Parts: sequence; C-alpha cells; structure tokens
Amino acid sequence: MTGAATDTRTIIVERDLPHPPEKIWRALTQSHLISEWLMETDFQPEPGHRFNFSADWGEVACKVRAVKEHKTLEYSWDAGDLRSVVTWTLTPTDQGTRLRMEQAGFRMDQPNYYGGAKIGWPRFFDKMEQVLAKLQ
Repeated sequence: MTGAATDTRTIIVERDLPHPPEKIWRALTQSHLISEWLMETDFQPEPGHRFNFSADWGEVACKVRAVKEHKTLEYSWDAGDLRSVVTWTLTPTDQGTRLRMEQAGFRMDQPNYYGGAKIGWPRFFDKMEQVLAKLQ
C-alpha cells in the first residue's frame, strides 16, 4: 500500500433525476423522508445541528456544516474511527436536477468503510429515487 495513513479517498455518486431541486431537497432534509431512503434520523437543516443516523448495524454521528437551500448540504459523517464529510450538490438541468453526493475522508487504512460506502451509496440513491417518485 502506498501513501501515508493521512491520505484519504473520496466516493462520488452522481445521478440525473427528473425532479426539480426543491423536491429533491425535501428528500435530503426532511427526517421522515430521509428515514425512508437512508436511515432513521433526527436531522434538521440548520448549521451546527448535531444528529444521528441509526441502522441495525449501529449509528453514525453527524453535524450539519453548511446549508444553501435547494443547492448544497454538507455534514460530518462519523462512524467508529471514520471521520468523513458528506456533501450534496443539486444542479438544475433541462430535465430536472443533477444530484451529486461526495463523501470525503476515507483513510487508506479503512478499506471496509470505503468499500461499504462504495456499495451503499448507489443503493441509497436507488431508494431515494423510489421515495421521490411517490412524492407530490
């Protein structure tokens, strides 16, 4: 393995969705909707708000870092010894919105976290698309 333990990797998932940014923003920021596609949470889109994601395998401790309504959302994502940051970016397109998720901060000595996130995020996106399809 090359590089120091301080080197980090990033996961990026992008999808073009046939929904306006305002609708996707609801799925990213309303706790009851987040719980449908990601995990149970007490999220609030307020900088400094601390919240958790809960799943059968454990919890993720998070803190909102930045909120630009209908545009960007950033929060810390700490699980075990993983210290990462998730950034959502919504860009309007002619057909709807390009949704980009970036999770940064996977150390090279954390292949399990990196591998889990690489598999998990596309599945979460699939679930979010199902939630969005049902939303008015």
